[in-house]
Amino acid sequence: MPKIIFLVSVVVVLLSLIAFSMTYTVRFTEVAVCTRFGSAKEIVTEPGLRWKLPYPIDSVTTYDKRTRLLTARSETQQTADDFQIIVESYLTYKVDQPLKFFTSFSNAGDRAEDHYSKAENAVLRDLLRSAMGETSKFKMGDLFSSVAGESKLPQLEAQVLAALQGTAEGSKPLSDYGIEIISVGISRIILPAETTDSVIERMGANRDRLAERYESEGRSQARAIRAEAQSQASKIRAFAERRADEILAKGEAEAAPYLAKQNSNPELAVFIQNIRLMRDAMARKFTLIFSAEDFGMQMFDPNVLKESQGQFPIPRKDEPAQTSANGSED
Repeated sequence: MPKIIFLVSVVVVLLSLIAFSMTYTVRFTEVAVCTRFGSAKEIVTEPGLRWKLPYPIDSVTTYDKRTRLLTARSETQQTADDFQIIVESYLTYKVDQPLKFFTSFSNAGDRAEDHYSKAENAVLRDLLRSAMGETSKFKMGDLFSSVAGESKLPQLEAQVLAALQGTAEGSKPLSDYGIEIISVGISRIILPAETTDSVIERMGANRDRLAERYESEGRSQARAIRAEAQSQASKIRAFAERRADEILAKGEAEAAPYLAKQNSNPELAVFIQNIRLMRDAMARKFTLIFSAEDFGMQMFDPNVLKESQGQFPIPRKDEPAQTSANGSED
């Protein structure tokens, strides 16, 4: 009985080894390249369990159909206005034609990761580095803008992608490698210290030029405004003087007959003017000041009243008036 169990176990193990060596599985995210004695004989794109002859007759290499990410090293690029910038870029790609990809990179090893590594290091990084030369077609102000949506970074990425997808001179197109580039992006742009100082200096010079231009425009506008104001003031002053002369001439013309009449009797004219002056003055509240020495004003002098008090007593309101000898009241 123990021998039977041992034999059954050996058979099961042998069958398992044979099944393992003669089958392979393709996932729905993979594509397989089946080779016989090193030459590709079949491309499997449908997922499921497949049969093959044991190694070394048949071998299978599976590639992931999903998009892969490749990050490039930082590279110094020069802009169209002679600035040095450090650009970090990336691209995404996938294996579009498994057979061409296998043929191009199978000499790197037996594993799919070896093929990916050679494709990235020997082809894609160099092509991306070369395509990033499109940066030299853009100025610093095109890549960095203070206004949202005006930066030309998306345009630069599109041109780099077009350069990668196109056929460069002296290089093999990516379609011959079985690779499809999905997208290209710029993850970071770094300004070296000397570039930063140069940018700040140019920005300061630009701001100075703008300030000088605005000041010049302001001075020009101020001169134009002052000239216009002086012109308008001169016109208004000339009009006012001309109108005043017209009014004065009209007044003199209307006053001429009256002046002629006054000249016929100047004393009467002076008397009439004095009467008008008194009439106009007495129409309002006023105060007249006279000297006690003027004619008729001596009785307003307090000293005169005191001197005449003894000679001509002034009766009070509560005293009877004195009667003279003839019976008349004083």
